Amino acid sequence: MKIKTKNLLQKEKERLDTGFGSKETNNSIRMVKANGEFNVKKLGQSTEAKLNLFHRLITMPTWKLGLMIFTFYFLGNLFFASVYMIIGIENLIGIVKKDTLSDFWEAFFFSSQTLTTLGYGRIAPVGFITNVVASIEALVGLLAFSITTGLLYGRFSRPTPRIIYSKNALVAPYLDINALMIKIANENSNQLINVEVSIIFSRNEEKDGKITRQYHTLDLERKFVKYFALSWTLVHPMTENSPLWGETPESLENSNAEILISLDGTNDTFADSINSRYSYQAKEILFGYKFENIIETNEAEYVLDLRKIDEISKV
Repeated sequence: MKIKTKNLLQKEKERLDTGFGSKETNNSIRMVKANGEFNVKKLGQSTEAKLNLFHRLITMPTWKLGLMIFTFYFLGNLFFASVYMIIGIENLIGIVKKDTLSDFWEAFFFSSQTLTTLGYGRIAPVGFITNVVASIEALVGLLAFSITTGLLYGRFSRPTPRIIYSKNALVAPYLDINALMIKIANENSNQLINVEVSIIFSRNEEKDGKITRQYHTLDLERKFVKYFALSWTLVHPMTENSPLWGETPESLENSNAEILISLDGTNDTFADSINSRYSYQAKEILFGYKFENIIETNEAEYVLDLRKIDEISKV
């Protein structure tokens, strides 16, 4: 009885490893996107969770963040320059009055100096209301630049693994059987150590007359490397005990098969942990191909040509 209970608990644990549940999926939906993000849309989130501004600003593309900062800076100065014009340009001493447009640009550049707490001293506010506005603007500037500094630090200090995965997973001859093979490499110049990879094979299976989503952990020839300096071909021998035994391109397609990869390691630059994810759908698993060699040597060093990671040849 204890052995049966232990086996059931072990099976339940393995089934829940991915967190995607057992609901049947169709051929057009993948669990993990090619960029490593989970392919999940959430409904009913609170406004705070939905916005999650810090996460959005940390993860958005650099050009978008730069454009947002510039837009905020320009519109902020435009707003305060308009306020100074409404109060009266005569309350900014040092401005050489010419025409309305010139006065506005003088107020605009005074605003930019106040917002950045620079202040050249040529123009100064006079009067209670003008000084109050300038004080508020200086406070806004301090807060804005503090937040911007924090965001930039967060972006630069955040571990950003750039693990390259081969475009296709291959089923190729291996010893006297076939094996599932996937090639990966570290694109960054930093070094990764203590790297471990796990692969889960997922497909729709009929169980008790009902089709459910099942998950199987694939045993690897080698799932851990101390130093991830070159490329690494992940190999799963397709023995009789393998969930992939007897599978064909058609059977994988019909069962909506998907291979989920998770990589964990340590970045030796900052001694922080990194994680990378990837997935392959059935149509991205090719039978009867092998990877080309992408590692060469010269008189002084190893040469890793990342441009060839997708190069394959028919067996």
